[in-house]
Amino acid sequence: MSEIEVRTAEAAEFEAVGAVFGGAMMFEPTPDDLGRQLFEPERTLVATDDGRIVGTTRALTRDLSVPGAVVDAAHVTGVGVRATHRRRGVMSRLIGQQLRDVPEAIAVLWASEPAIYGRFGYAAAAWGTAYEVDLHRVGPPDGPIRPGELGELTVEEALKELPTLLRRAQEQRPGVSGRSELLWQKHLQDKPDDRGGRTARQILVHRDEAGSIDGYALWRGKMNWIPTGPANEVQVEELVAPDATAYRALWQHLLTMDLSAKLGYGYGAVDEPLLQLVRTPTALDRRVGESLWVRVTDVPQALQQRRYAVPVEVVLDVTDALIESNNGRFRLTADASSVSCERTDAAADLSLSVAELGAAYLGGRQLAEFAATGRVVEQTPGALGRATAAFGWPVAPVSVEIF
Repeated sequence: MSEIEVRTAEAAEFEAVGAVFGGAMMFEPTPDDLGRQLFEPERTLVATDDGRIVGTTRALTRDLSVPGAVVDAAHVTGVGVRATHRRRGVMSRLIGQQLRDVPEAIAVLWASEPAIYGRFGYAAAAWGTAYEVDLHRVGPPDGPIRPGELGELTVEEALKELPTLLRRAQEQRPGVSGRSELLWQKHLQDKPDDRGGRTARQILVHRDEAGSIDGYALWRGKMNWIPTGPANEVQVEELVAPDATAYRALWQHLLTMDLSAKLGYGYGAVDEPLLQLVRTPTALDRRVGESLWVRVTDVPQALQQRRYAVPVEVVLDVTDALIESNNGRFRLTADASSVSCERTDAAADLSLSVAELGAAYLGGRQLAEFAATGRVVEQTPGALGRATAAFGWPVAPVSVEIF
């Protein structure tokens, strides 16, 4: 058996890296100039066999909203191994080295195969809600939403206006990834071959009384006719509206599209306010599933860079099979104005692995959830309840895109 080498990618290997990932996911990569510009070879690892790339993983440089802050987070993507090199430890070597190398205190990903990533200390930290809405039954509220008005933007206008709104959304909810100017260009790219038979993307916005944009929705339509008449489909790709009036106005517009029978939306939070805006909630067919997975790569830094719902002082005994420096006891002390997390020799209040820390990190899952199966062990009576309250957050985390 030939020896597999793991190394950093080279700039000229963009297509080769994409081909390996495309082969693993069973799609054919297409020419992508923006993708090439966004390629970070220094943050891409490749596994080679006799000089040929057989495995890849990439870490994108982006930020992420966490409870009370926006922090740098390694956005992991492009993980794949050629079918000819499965079951040889290639992925384990790639992911292990990547997690030990990234400078950020957390790594995040969307898991195409969830069973894989738990082995490496990742845990599902955010749940997403996908909606399929029966527009004939849903019954949105009647009456005008004014003040404010709806309009549309060109891509050029959107590139100037929308980034500020996404940043405001990050300040309101954990789990939202930021975008650079180049990422925004790629996000709004609208190649006909990528539309899946739907219309060109529409960029719908709401303006407040002063004329400022305070919410937007990206959506497409698809014509459909059934024997009884038109039954068009509306697909909402992204909706960001930090302002309540804008949120309601955008959804009322989308839920009342002429000639339409069905609406789909794949990136709702588990506490999505959409339920409050309809008269018939049962017309919203909801499907909840894992979205963002979190892996803590630096325990003290990760715990210091987020905020906590209530003051807390707790000693955590953490285990990590992959990153040795994460093992040990850490004293977390937090109040409304400061957070510290330092190594300590004091007795532990809670024992857990780095996976449970990742699961609770965005405030969407409770530490107490894992006590029921012994994955979090309370060593000091009362510590579990205090820590669970502190790690929680008033709103659920949500990720508005797959990266």
